Amino acid sequence: MKVLGIESSCDETGVAIIDESGKILSERLYSQIELHAEYGGVVPELASRDHIRKITPLLKETLEQANLGLDELDAIAYTAGPGLVGALFVGASVGQSIAWSLDIPSIPVHHMEAHLLVPFLDQDTGLCFPFLCLLVSGGHTMIVQANALGDYQVLGQSRDDAVGEAFDKVAKQLDLGYPGGPAIEKLAKQSLSNRDDFPRPMKDHPSLDFSFSGLKTHTLLEYKKTKQTDEEKADIAYAFQQAVTDTLFFKCQKAIEQTGLDTLVVAGGVSANRGLREKFKQLAHANVIFPEMKLCTDNGVMIAYAGLQYALAGKFAGTNEIKVYPRWSLQQ
Repeated sequence: MKVLGIESSCDETGVAIIDESGKILSERLYSQIELHAEYGGVVPELASRDHIRKITPLLKETLEQANLGLDELDAIAYTAGPGLVGALFVGASVGQSIAWSLDIPSIPVHHMEAHLLVPFLDQDTGLCFPFLCLLVSGGHTMIVQANALGDYQVLGQSRDDAVGEAFDKVAKQLDLGYPGGPAIEKLAKQSLSNRDDFPRPMKDHPSLDFSFSGLKTHTLLEYKKTKQTDEEKADIAYAFQQAVTDTLFFKCQKAIEQTGLDTLVVAGGVSANRGLREKFKQLAHANVIFPEMKLCTDNGVMIAYAGLQYALAGKFAGTNEIKVYPRWSLQQ
């Protein structure tokens, strides 16, 4: 079985093909970071247009790299949500149309589920259900109990800004550009004081929910108190990053204690943050698993792999229409 995966939920166009064993036969990824950088964030209309320009060339390159023709594919997986509605429609339209033209199954994939499942590609981790997962991306922050394929319980989630959004907004306040995560991480490494006095929001709250909006505002106010030198800016970046990683750490430790599960997957774009990875090495009584770096951000491989799992389980869309779900609960 060979599954083609298409990712177009936000500002990356990803296409990949994997086989039944999970071997990656080919992959292509195009990032729109330079396109959106001057605006300090993703512009949905520009994102949709760029997906339209790039998706067909990437599809052709992916097939050529795998030395396959379209007629040798067995199923098409595409991101159906959540994400930007226009961007989602680009990938869904292409993916569903190919499936119809070849009379092969299609699998609409939940973007966050794909992030959750992609660590299974590394068989050395020994990952198996059930486990806990911290999903941290540009638009989502949640702790999930993964019981089985398609069976997920959201234990806690952000009540306002997701971690990725908070990084982007703080980076904009500090005039670091877009995307914010890598910029803040790079600057934080230059801190000489290792300032660590920012609050850990909702640390002592009984729920597993998050809130980063107040921390974002606190960071701006603290920055305005300084002379805004390069050194002070680095200290602010360090303090903010530490507060975020500590908050995520505390909530995950609480989730482990509450559920009794001792395996934690940390996935999504923010899981590439090295400060976060170092912090989670300290998590007690837990086996912490991260995807490899190149699979942390949005990509076609994770969509193809999620589609493969549903294909092997015999679960296909069987749809006669193209539908996307900009807001799609992981529990649905």
